[in-house]
Amino acid sequence: MPSSCSIRALWILNSLHGVVLSRKFPVVEKQWRAACKTINETSKDAEEDPLKYTVFPFLPNDAELSSAFVERKKREGSLRGYGIRVNNQSVEGSDSWVDDPITRHIISINVESKEKGGEKHLLWPLILHLRGSYVILVLPLVEPVHLKAYAKLCRKSDCGNAVGVDASLSSILLDTPSITGAFMVAHAIGDIIVGDVVDPDVVVNAAPSVGGLLDSLTGSIGIAGISSRAKPVAAPVASATPSGAASIGTVTADTPKLGSRPLDKDTLRNFISSAMPFGTPLDLNYSNIFAIKANGFSSSDLPPADLKQPAWKPYLFKGKQRIFFTIHETIHAALYDREEISDTISVSGQINCRAELEGLPDVSLPLSGLNKAHVEVLSFHPCAQVSEHGADKQAVMFSPPLGNFVLVRYQANCGFGPPIKGFYQLSMVSEDEGAFLFKLHLMEGYKAPLTMEFCTVTMPFPRRRVVSFDGTPSVGAVLTTEHSIEWKIIPIGRSLSGKSIEATFPGTVRFAPWQIQRFPPSNSGFGKMGDEDSDVEIESTSNMANVEEFLMEKMSKDLPPVDLEEPFCWQAYRYAKVSFKIAGASLSGMSIDPKSVSIYPAVKAPVEFSSQVSLSSESPLYKV
Repeated sequence: MPSSCSIRALWILNSLHGVVLSRKFPVVEKQWRAACKTINETSKDAEEDPLKYTVFPFLPNDAELSSAFVERKKREGSLRGYGIRVNNQSVEGSDSWVDDPITRHIISINVESKEKGGEKHLLWPLILHLRGSYVILVLPLVEPVHLKAYAKLCRKSDCGNAVGVDASLSSILLDTPSITGAFMVAHAIGDIIVGDVVDPDVVVNAAPSVGGLLDSLTGSIGIAGISSRAKPVAAPVASATPSGAASIGTVTADTPKLGSRPLDKDTLRNFISSAMPFGTPLDLNYSNIFAIKANGFSSSDLPPADLKQPAWKPYLFKGKQRIFFTIHETIHAALYDREEISDTISVSGQINCRAELEGLPDVSLPLSGLNKAHVEVLSFHPCAQVSEHGADKQAVMFSPPLGNFVLVRYQANCGFGPPIKGFYQLSMVSEDEGAFLFKLHLMEGYKAPLTMEFCTVTMPFPRRRVVSFDGTPSVGAVLTTEHSIEWKIIPIGRSLSGKSIEATFPGTVRFAPWQIQRFPPSNSGFGKMGDEDSDVEIESTSNMANVEEFLMEKMSKDLPPVDLEEPFCWQAYRYAKVSFKIAGASLSGMSIDPKSVSIYPAVKAPVEFSSQVSLSSESPLYKV
């Protein structure tokens, strides 16, 4: 975490845009007020500088912030806003007037101060992060001159970023590195809210020993559960994703999702106080914070006197020394099987690391395959030091944190074609019956050591109940649930390597007759409920949590498709969802040579490397 990052305040809003938790940092706010006083005293008079009073030295209270946020949502059309200037919609002084998509994530609000006679003041930059049913707003410390520069952009007459102009939003953001730290704070808090605080997976491919059945039973060995702390640590809060599962992307909607876990305010307060004392983020790793709080320190945890222990490594490792690297890549693809619409495919990846090394050593290595991967975005953990990269390599040196961590994140092109090609057809032969056909090619052009460990195709029907289906696939088995048909082409325990296969699945599906189910009259004071398409049991609305759930369920009836958990599914079932996992190598070409990893001070520690590839859940196979 850069030492230049400081947080003025943060707010967490619920689905009704009420502030449920806020934290302000007086030490950082004192710095802001001093900077405001200096710039206001040195500014020109108001006639020559009409934006002089946009620099406001105080923070709004929770009610003022909530009101201003709701007003912005109405003005911008949604929580995130337009992101571009829209005719007859965008107004001068708004974020969309700046005409830059980044304003969907770095927003501003106009706060009305009752203490100043209702005068409105600009609050920027606010980092906007949506997680579960909550909205997280983080306000980092920036120079007042940057705030005034953004206020001018909100009133410029032309749209877009003109070439060669210094006063652009990009140039302002490049001068404010604290925004990067604020994004990290927002994401860390969001993970705690939904319980997604498990360490990233680090796996090792099992070397064949007996072979055959034994290999299929053992699969790959997950080492995420191996303890590297000096003391036993209680398990952190449960995650929504199993720690042994491959990392699969999630659908990001413009509206918070329903059904999130309740907010644990005590856990959040403890994390904020420990992770960013006085508003300066030090270590945002929840596992480290939890370990320190649960166990404290003893004399055996102290590092040598001549070494400075970083915040991200509160405990020193003791035991057998070794290093593990795992590349996790996620394919984002949309396959149309149409000449007029091109298929799209890209790769996002991360290099996870676990360094079980005694003391505080430095690890250095070269990342290879950058040219082959056509890397577009490359970012590193704060513990890493990165030099200028060469033609096809990037040298990285880092002081590893405790446990599993993400060393590198990147976005790149896929060096192969889609692992799955084909088409999906679905036609409704009657109101309650549909005929479908799949014709797929798996691993075409893929050679060993690339191995597909499993592959599943799911036909979701979120608004119809499946009664029965008729059909036999050419390979694999079929399972049905109440709202989907699942085709396991390659079940877990088997694999496909060194060859391609063709899989077909014709059949018909029969649905229950369409019925509109009605709620019983409600006595909660919110009026009679409308018709719904699913059964929802309404309990007493005597507490606020039940009231919020009731309102969100009621409002979800009229949500557009993009706001649903399955954004591609609506009354017509437009796609099938594919999931798989490939092991053996990365598809982008990114790689690490274990022999090139060096440790200082020198120590004998084996280095192991593995890779996994999965398909993003937002990658559809559209019906034709």
